[in-house]
Amino acid sequence: MYAIIEACGRQYKVEEKTTVFFEKLDEEEGKKVTFDKVILVSDNGKVQVGNPYVKGVKVEGKVVSHGRGKKILVFKYKAKKNERKTRGHRQDYTKVEITSIKTGTAKKAETETVEKETK
Repeated sequence: MYAIIEACGRQYKVEEKTTVFFEKLDEEEGKKVTFDKVILVSDNGKVQVGNPYVKGVKVEGKVVSHGRGKKILVFKYKAKKNERKTRGHRQDYTKVEITSIKTGTAKKAETETVEKETK
C-alpha cells in the first residue's frame, strides 16, 4: 500500500514503515504528524484518486529528527564582464517515519469488527 501526499508545497510518495525527508516542519522530535492532503491511494491494485484530495484518508507519521542537508553552491557568471558570484545555502529538513496509512474502508472494517465483538 502506498499513497501520494501533498506536504510543504511538494508531492511525496510514501509507504508504511519508510522514512521520508520533508522540508522543515514545526513539530518536535518524537511527536506524531498527520497528513490529510492525500492525492492518491493504491491498495493492492485498487487505486483511489482524489479531486483534488481523497476524502477520509490520512497518513500518520512520527518525527524522527531535524537536520540540514548538504551545501548547495550557486555560481553566477557574466562573460567578458569579470563578474562572478558564489553563494550557497544548506536546506533544513525533517526526517519522518511513516507509521500508517488510514483509509476510510479500513476504519469501517475496524468499527464492524468492534461491533461484532461487543455483541
